[in-house]
Amino acid sequence: MNETILKNKTALITGATAGIGKATALMLAAEGCHIVICGRRKDKLESLIQELAQFEVMVTTLCFDIRNFTETQQAVASLINNNHKIDILINNAGLAAGLSKFYEGEINDWERMIDTNIKGLLYISRLIAPTMIKNGSGHIVNVGSIAAKEVYDNGNVYCGTKHMVDALNLAMRRELAEHNIKVSAVHPGAVETEFSLVRFNGDQSKAKAVYDGFENLLAEDIADGIVYMLTRPNRVNINEMTIMPKAQPVASVIHRNKGL
Repeated sequence: MNETILKNKTALITGATAGIGKATALMLAAEGCHIVICGRRKDKLESLIQELAQFEVMVTTLCFDIRNFTETQQAVASLINNNHKIDILINNAGLAAGLSKFYEGEINDWERMIDTNIKGLLYISRLIAPTMIKNGSGHIVNVGSIAAKEVYDNGNVYCGTKHMVDALNLAMRRELAEHNIKVSAVHPGAVETEFSLVRFNGDQSKAKAVYDGFENLLAEDIADGIVYMLTRPNRVNINEMTIMPKAQPVASVIHRNKGL
């Protein structure tokens, strides 16, 4: 990695309390990047502070619900009022809720996904992008999904939200390029995080079954891709990156070895 590119820059990471967000925070801190970690779970944020203490970087926590624009606005204002310059925005907060035919879907599940995956990303980006424009530089990384590229059975609304993330990523890149701001997206396949546990409303057995019989991706694999994007020379923008497990050639196909 080219550490000099990230050293003393500041990255704001949404959904930083677990999974890809947490792994990215740790990897960026190891590269000398100051970190602003965001999430709804105060205990998880405090735990992550302890893990980040091994690195000689500044760590700021923002505890708020990204689905609530007022809370998001207040959180960002607290940074700006304290003269924080955000060089990097990692739009990682996202979730899947439920797995059913659209005509049997739970409205509450739909609203959680739309509010988090689309509106939350828009809220924080709308507030951070003008500060990057003012500074004349920045990099936004949107964490999408293979569901942004394909639609799989019973994933209807989740896939729809991630298709929207893909479209927003394209729009952001078109509109921010003239301001010297990079925009990238990473689209993971099956990564073992809290994702499936959330999707199945805390059902451990159902969540575990998703990853049975094959070697899934780890959060660190996606974080590594994000750090790669952020450490390219200034002339280079990685528009998007799709990262899949070897056993998952497309979204709806996983080759499982029952012996694993």
